[in-house]
Amino acid sequence: MQGEGPSLGRRAGFVRLGGCNLHCSWCDTPYTWNAERYDLRAELTRTTVAEIVQRVLRGNPELVVITGGEPLLHQKQPGWARLLSELKAAGVEVEAETNGTLAPTPTTTAGVTRFNVSPKLTHAGDPEAARLRPAALQSLHGTGKAAFKFVCTTARDVAEVAEVTHRLGIPPAAVWVMPEGTTAGQVSTRLPVLAEAAIAAGFNLTTRLHVHVWGDERAR
Repeated sequence: MQGEGPSLGRRAGFVRLGGCNLHCSWCDTPYTWNAERYDLRAELTRTTVAEIVQRVLRGNPELVVITGGEPLLHQKQPGWARLLSELKAAGVEVEAETNGTLAPTPTTTAGVTRFNVSPKLTHAGDPEAARLRPAALQSLHGTGKAAFKFVCTTARDVAEVAEVTHRLGIPPAAVWVMPEGTTAGQVSTRLPVLAEAAIAAGFNLTTRLHVHVWGDERAR
């Protein structure tokens, strides 16, 4: 089930790819990139595209979400184009989740139904030059397929979203504000804090539905 953003609540198959070019302090999937805390050789396995497609289409989802890590790190690998091609042939919609630091290739843009772009704010901990790359963000926005989802903890974070999106020319209607949290309690507590500020700014609001249902359980 897609738990966030424009497709919240839809049944979905997920492909999680390893590796990331950012190091968010609150990352909920550090096992995809943090070699200091995890044995990445055990966490990440090489899998053929055929097997990935077969597994992700079990249950006949109408939506497949490619997530990470940072999936667009893989878009120049030969298996990437084949993955998108086979998913398209299967007739499913494809969402690619990305932190917005990498511009999509033409192959990626053609093969993806929507980019769920999640630029990182100050509280993520990385330097601004690493986490906010205007050219890449504007390239994603220019595809006409991007929704921008910002992880927030306070109303002050929502004000930062407003400043960043105004500077980049991203319209409020394309923006979703989402509470940070890996427990239902954290998400529920932060939603009311963010809601008024998000509505006032003209933004959309999303919860983390999978966290309400399963908490921080992996593979959910």
